[in-house]
Amino acid sequence: MVNSKRVWLGALAGGVVWLLWGIAMNFGLLMSRYMTAQGQGFMLKTPRYPIFILVWVVTLFVLAWVGSWLYANVRATLGPGPKTALKVGLVLGFVACFPVNFYVSAWVPFSRFIPLGWMFELGVGAVLATLVAGFLYREK
Repeated sequence: MVNSKRVWLGALAGGVVWLLWGIAMNFGLLMSRYMTAQGQGFMLKTPRYPIFILVWVVTLFVLAWVGSWLYANVRATLGPGPKTALKVGLVLGFVACFPVNFYVSAWVPFSRFIPLGWMFELGVGAVLATLVAGFLYREK
């Protein structure tokens, strides 16, 4: 039986880790490239959606919950521990990051480094969040 309270705890902690990782990636690595792309007219200077940041943060926490929930459900089959959390995080990260960023890197005329950075933000973030959730998860 899945311990729902621990799934939520893992989602909260994993979401915080994922959010911090995303902030580091976007402000530390990608911001100068965003400004270049904006200067060239390839990116908007403000988002089309005024609450984009709020929705993005909520999305990261929802994805962290998915990772936590998946880990809790597959550990009976794959075994508890970081190896299982890593596998779940890698699958979640691939699904979250690869398709759209591959598309963007092929069709959007700004630096391919930006979607690569987004892939690292989502892919590594998924792994980190799921590892944290797995570390915090305990059976009832």
